[in-house]
Amino acid sequence: MKPLPVIQPSLPPPTQTDPGSLQTVAMTNDPQRHAVLLPQIVKALSAVFDPEIPVNVYDLGLVYEVIVDASSSVGIRMTLTAPACPAAQVLPGQIKRAVEAVAGVKDVKVDLVWDPPWTRDRMSDAAKLQLGMF
Repeated sequence: MKPLPVIQPSLPPPTQTDPGSLQTVAMTNDPQRHAVLLPQIVKALSAVFDPEIPVNVYDLGLVYEVIVDASSSVGIRMTLTAPACPAAQVLPGQIKRAVEAVAGVKDVKVDLVWDPPWTRDRMSDAAKLQLGMF
């Protein structure tokens, strides 16, 4: 029997590949505000789960950077496990809403970035253990 070729549509990566188009590009981290709000932001991010993997987005290593500026506005640079990930439509909004709920946060901007690409090395040890990767 002759094997059939596998044909998958080529999808362009989702938005925000040009660094100049990032909403967070002009944001500057305020060390004091960052130190105060980061533990609460991490807790909020830890409550957002990837719909396909039973691990939260923070432990998966999808959050690359959290910026807290002097006005308590928060910028989050995150990625997905793959550019064609179906969660691209929902995860940034879920993350935005979760962080907006943190007391003291004035505004939240979420940018989806693809550089560097996500790898399993970004996962926390807890996530690897949960997924049986140890």
